[in-house]
Amino acid sequence: MAVAVPRELLNFIKKGDKFLVVGHKEPDGDCVGSQLALCSVLRRMGKQALPCSAGPFKRSELKPYAEGFITTIGEAEREGAAIIVVDCSMPSRTGDLESAIAGLPIAIIDHHSTGRHTLNTAAMPLFLDHLAPSVTSMCLLLIEALGLEPTPEEAELLFFGLCTDTGFFRHTDEQSAATFEYAARLIRHGANPKKVYSLIYGGKSLASRYLLSIQLGRVRPYFDGKLLLTSESYEDTQRFGLEGRDSESLYQLLQVITGVESIVIIRQETPETCTIGLRSRDWVDVAAIAASFGGGGHKNAAGAYTTGTIEELQPQIIAAFAQALS
Repeated sequence: MAVAVPRELLNFIKKGDKFLVVGHKEPDGDCVGSQLALCSVLRRMGKQALPCSAGPFKRSELKPYAEGFITTIGEAEREGAAIIVVDCSMPSRTGDLESAIAGLPIAIIDHHSTGRHTLNTAAMPLFLDHLAPSVTSMCLLLIEALGLEPTPEEAELLFFGLCTDTGFFRHTDEQSAATFEYAARLIRHGANPKKVYSLIYGGKSLASRYLLSIQLGRVRPYFDGKLLLTSESYEDTQRFGLEGRDSESLYQLLQVITGVESIVIIRQETPETCTIGLRSRDWVDVAAIAASFGGGGHKNAAGAYTTGTIEELQPQIIAAFAQALS
């Protein structure tokens, strides 16, 4: 059952005149869709609203939306503003924007299970539901609680986020009836599933296919094939660029292998730092493993950004999976 929209959040929005809607760094479709749809709704209510993101917008499907965001927050933007943080519960996940939003009134809308223990729940309106399929589904509930309906453009943004976080419904199960009810409501309001599917899974470059072949060639199995681990070197990124990345296709290709439960992609972002992407098919809680590396996420999809090299982190990650998969 969905968590009700808190009255404190509704009052926070109704009383405010100017909002900065902030998402996490390295945004995904759920984050971007939530920010843009919420800003649109706030403007329809006669309020000022700016979507803010530290970026970078790495995914090809986000490129059309990137120019709609401001990447720095100055005093002019801060003046008289309240903050709505979406798709993360920790201000540190907003990256370079963390210091810029400090000291301003903040509300949070999030569906991740990690990070909630860090919040001072008495100090801000919180709309948290770790069972929600996406933050965009929570934004739909918020729009309805405000007595409004999404426009066709807003519905498509919300549907985009819902499809991103459910893998276009591949990650749904017998307990996911509410997810399809959200989808039906958004389609009735004008969302186009065929268009959104093309946006998410189309538009890939030839370079992305070359990089995909390299990553597949590096896949190594552990724990009798229950864990598959691969990597992308710093040199790979320099050669193929961020637009060459296509994690979703790589996860899809590996998850259909018999016996696989978990998948890890380690990327050397700089000579000193890496991102770690983690997925599981069912029972392994990769959010807990990501948290041990300073990250977080969902039970079946999580990530982390940490200091180290691929060579240093790989044995640590394998050890982290040992208890779950042995």
